[in-house]
Amino acid sequence: MSDTETYKGRCFCGAVQFAPSGRPEAMAYCQSCRHWSAGPVSAFTLWKPDSVRITQGSENIAIYDGNPGTDNEDVVSERKWCKVCAGHIYTGHPTMGLIDVPAVVIEDFAFKPRFHVHYQETVHHIKDSLPKFKDLPTEAGGSGMELTE
Repeated sequence: MSDTETYKGRCFCGAVQFAPSGRPEAMAYCQSCRHWSAGPVSAFTLWKPDSVRITQGSENIAIYDGNPGTDNEDVVSERKWCKVCAGHIYTGHPTMGLIDVPAVVIEDFAFKPRFHVHYQETVHHIKDSLPKFKDLPTEAGGSGMELTE
């Protein structure tokens, strides 16, 4: 993965297409995002906002602005999906200054996770020897507390 490489991403039907470029800031698994992804775990990539460009179908993007199930008003998530197929596009995290693109919607992308976040919410225990944070690493504003596999 080079610093100048541009990837192709799209929603399920292809009505919305986008191009992440460069390197993501992080790649990991989120146990909390399973509610949004409707799966047992979500593989995510975090990008700086200027590294992700919508290339087609911006008029087909819907947004849910909020973070249901939390009492923390400082945590904001802007979840974006396609109005045509309801396929995921990305989640903006403006308080973190990052965009979370599900790894699965980026074509030919070499996903290399480094850790798990919100592991206390897991429903699918993964024994992969990666660090498992109760919430988030300290550099991302979390406690940095690690849990056992």
